[in-house]
Amino acid sequence: MDVSDISLGSVMLLEIGTGVSGNVFLLLFYAHMAFSRHKLSSSDLILTHLALVNIIMLLTYGIPEIISAWGWKNFLDTAGCKIILYIYRVGRDLVICTTCLLSIFQAITISPGTSRWAGVKAKLPKYILPSFVVFWVLNLLIDVNSLVYVTGPQNSTTVLITFDLKYCSITILSAEAALLNAIMLSGRDLSFLGLMSLASGYMVFVLYGHHRRVRHLHGPGGSPRTMPEVQAAKRVITLVTLYVLLYGRQSIMFSVLLKRKEKSPLLVKIHMVMSFGFPVISPFLVILSDRRTRTFWKRQSTISTVDSS
Repeated sequence: MDVSDISLGSVMLLEIGTGVSGNVFLLLFYAHMAFSRHKLSSSDLILTHLALVNIIMLLTYGIPEIISAWGWKNFLDTAGCKIILYIYRVGRDLVICTTCLLSIFQAITISPGTSRWAGVKAKLPKYILPSFVVFWVLNLLIDVNSLVYVTGPQNSTTVLITFDLKYCSITILSAEAALLNAIMLSGRDLSFLGLMSLASGYMVFVLYGHHRRVRHLHGPGGSPRTMPEVQAAKRVITLVTLYVLLYGRQSIMFSVLLKRKEKSPLLVKIHMVMSFGFPVISPFLVILSDRRTRTFWKRQSTISTVDSS
């Protein structure tokens, strides 16, 4: 184990620790809201679910990567590899499903209050929790194929090893199977990306119209109070933009790594560090964009200071 491996493990430990802390804070905040008898909005429920699956992603994929970077290569057998990567894949897919649901929900919420949308808006909150159940069941079923392809570390040349994680291997017996699997997974991801992009584009259009009306009513010197729905829509647009950019970066770099005959250690390390971008950054975007979370953060910091003194 050289200095670069130690540095990589330390950077990933800091990154994952930061991401888990941010997501746990959001879970505690929404739990505090619920136990304080404050009614959680539908967007709060979706963000709670997003924080939960972010933690699942970070722990199931991040901890093995840190252990591997610090020189412990064969700490998982085939069964352990299957379980860890299966849970990670489910968590990863739940992130994109939840982000898509959040964008669609918020787009409908800020849509004009016409009779056509009124009924949809009234019924939509009832479908949030059932949507979570559907997402979990579908992804648990769809990602079963990862149990077939994932094995422990191996040096066999009788299979096509598509990606070697050092502590586990993803193996496929034929190029046709690899292509079919890639098409299915990419098609699903692109469908969700398309839906969330359309919803975000629609929100930008609605917010632009809202901004023009407000500016016309209050004049150039007015400073009207921003409605909570508008603030939530801006937060969702930022989250979706972040996800699309990071997903594109990850897909491009992963394709480059697969096509290179000789893997660049530096590129692999950069890819690994940046692959945790969304679950690490997204909770802090939510915290900074929501006045309630900032107030809760300050209150808890004050209490901790008083207790320590």
